[in-house]
Amino acid sequence: MPKPSWVFKILTILSLFHLSQAQTTPSCSEVDRAALIGFKARIFKDTSGILSSWVGKDCCSGDWVGIQCDAVTGRVTGVVLQGSSGNNALYMKGIISPTLGELKLLKVLVISGMKKLSGVIPSSFSGLIHLQQLVLEDNSLKGTIPVGLGQLKSLQTLSLSGNYLTGPLPQTLGNLKNLLQINLARNSLSGTLKFPNLGSLEYLDLSYNMLSGTIPTVLGLQSNMTFLDLSNNRFSGQIPDSLCNLKNLVDLSLSNNLLTGQVPARIGQLKSLSTLSLGFNMLVGQIPDSVSNLQNLWQLNVSRNQLSGPLSGVLSKGIPSLLSIDLSYNKFNLGSVPKWITSRQLSDVHLAGCNLKGVLPIFTKPESLISIDFSDNHFTGGISGFLKKMSSLQKLKISNNQLRVNLSQMVLPNGLGFLDLHSNQLFGSLSGVLSKGGFLEYIDLSSNQISGNIPSTITNLGNLKRFDISRNRVTGTIPPSLGSLSKLGWLDISSNLIGGKIPVSLLVIKQLGHVNFRANKLCGEIPQGRPLNVFPSAAYAHNLCLCGKPLPPCKQG
Repeated sequence: MPKPSWVFKILTILSLFHLSQAQTTPSCSEVDRAALIGFKARIFKDTSGILSSWVGKDCCSGDWVGIQCDAVTGRVTGVVLQGSSGNNALYMKGIISPTLGELKLLKVLVISGMKKLSGVIPSSFSGLIHLQQLVLEDNSLKGTIPVGLGQLKSLQTLSLSGNYLTGPLPQTLGNLKNLLQINLARNSLSGTLKFPNLGSLEYLDLSYNMLSGTIPTVLGLQSNMTFLDLSNNRFSGQIPDSLCNLKNLVDLSLSNNLLTGQVPARIGQLKSLSTLSLGFNMLVGQIPDSVSNLQNLWQLNVSRNQLSGPLSGVLSKGIPSLLSIDLSYNKFNLGSVPKWITSRQLSDVHLAGCNLKGVLPIFTKPESLISIDFSDNHFTGGISGFLKKMSSLQKLKISNNQLRVNLSQMVLPNGLGFLDLHSNQLFGSLSGVLSKGGFLEYIDLSSNQISGNIPSTITNLGNLKRFDISRNRVTGTIPPSLGSLSKLGWLDISSNLIGGKIPVSLLVIKQLGHVNFRANKLCGEIPQGRPLNVFPSAAYAHNLCLCGKPLPPCKQG
């Protein structure tokens, strides 16, 4: 489920926009300047370059990057320091100085994306009684959430996501009646959720923590709630029926928990709902008929539960906005893909482990499909017609079926990036699949009956990160051109009939984190250098005459 971090950025921008400044702004308060210099002193490395602008006596001159001041009083009202992501990430290394608690008129405090900013959240922040936004996300902060934050009665946004915070949620947060958004996702918070009635709350994200116990029924009283994500925790018990009272709810994710019982029958009352994710729980019973009332629902995920029963009277009735559906790994016995799925304009269809049989279905609107997962079923054929006109397909998983098809005659969509057909009865050569090039990043054709050699055209797959053709009947040698695949991180050609030497060119692939050449007819010295000579000996075992580290040394002469 998407996490709209842009919400916080927009609110920050709007808040700062109203901090209008006159043509001449008085010099900043000496107390405020000292507080900022105190913060700068606790930062030992700043690759963002922001703090290098914090020089001179006037922090309100406009030259101090990230600092906003009141146009009349010259007091600091905004501190906005944001790092960046990616390989060239900008960050600060150090701790957050308690001196920031001396900025008594501060309304906005944003220190996010600084990666290596560690230490605890200063307890002195409890004195920032005018604070409206506190955003300390995507840093490396530790410790607990200070109970003193419950004194910030003006607070509207609290985001501490993407840190290493531990302990329970302070009950004092219940004092913050003006809170609109709480984002504490991606931490290590624990304990039960004792949630107060915060009448203004619109956004709550507690995902990716270690919270346990039952989901509080009081959450159903948050009448303004539009976003609720409690996924990837340890919540147990039933889904509270009271959640069905949240008429404004747009996104609901309770996936990856320990929830039991049935999906509430009144779920169809959530008329604004666009995404519903209940996967990876222990839910039983049928999908309620009322789901067909969710006219705005575009994503439905109930995978990996114990749901059962017919679907003909549920989903086929309506849901005109549905684009993505995942019913995988329940107790459904579909037999064939329902027509209400094959006849719709869908982007994602995941029906793994649904006891599907026969030939693959033909979709009437194949050009809209982006991701398909039919793994762990009983399909026997029809893949050629199945793939026709799937011009947008990016991900295809039909592993562990009984597909019998000549691989060399398969025509793959040009934009396909992920191909998993392992554990079928595919035969023929790899030439057709590996000559396409394009966007393929992931290929798993293991446990089939593929023959022929690895064609040199594999070099066309410049984006390839994972290549697995283990447990087949592939012959020939390993093409030296394989070394040109600089992004390759996983290579498994074990249990085939491949001979010759392991090419020295593979030493160039620095991303290679896993290799397996086991059980082939390879011979000669293993190229001596990283990464090849640091993998375990099992990766090279049961070949014709491989030698050299990590195997015994080659015989001289």
